[in-house]
Amino acid sequence: MSAQRNREPILEVLTRVVPPEGLILEIASGTGQHAAFFAPRLVPRSWQPTDIDRDNFDSISAWADYVASESGETELIKKPVRLDASAPEWPIKRADAIVCINMIHIAPIEACSGLLAGAARILPASQPLFLYGPFKRHGAHTAPSNQAFDESLRARDPRWGVRDLDELAEEASGRGLELDEVFGMPANNLSVVFRRRATA
Repeated sequence: MSAQRNREPILEVLTRVVPPEGLILEIASGTGQHAAFFAPRLVPRSWQPTDIDRDNFDSISAWADYVASESGETELIKKPVRLDASAPEWPIKRADAIVCINMIHIAPIEACSGLLAGAARILPASQPLFLYGPFKRHGAHTAPSNQAFDESLRARDPRWGVRDLDELAEEASGRGLELDEVFGMPANNLSVVFRRRATA
């Protein structure tokens, strides 16, 4: 499963870029498997899972219960909250870091733009928005497999598709976020770190 294949490289980057304590807000938590893996390994930080689909909440809660039973930390993973990234207001008003894994290419561009806007609203100055997934660079795919994946996504839903990192960085800058670091990852994916400007 992709969640198991990518989690160790992602954890290595997260350990480097998130603050040493505070609340990590995950956008589009899906089943909750990433939360279950990352949260115990990023103590003393706490993890707030969210998803637009309430049907995922039972799975997220089950993973959280498993982590609590294994670690004895009942507040490590908080109860899931419904969050639509494209909404002009989010139910979470502040976070010390935001993590979004494999979402923006399987969502309308409004969700991607909303994610940037929401991060600029709720992150303290200099704190990170972390994105993971496939990206174009300078208008081109980074591998033939990513191009094929992009084509399959757009065939499923024309609103979906692999986003261009340069375009994303330009939009982010207009919203008060600066592209800070880009990490090459397995399977032609990238980890991308934006940080909120102090003047945003």
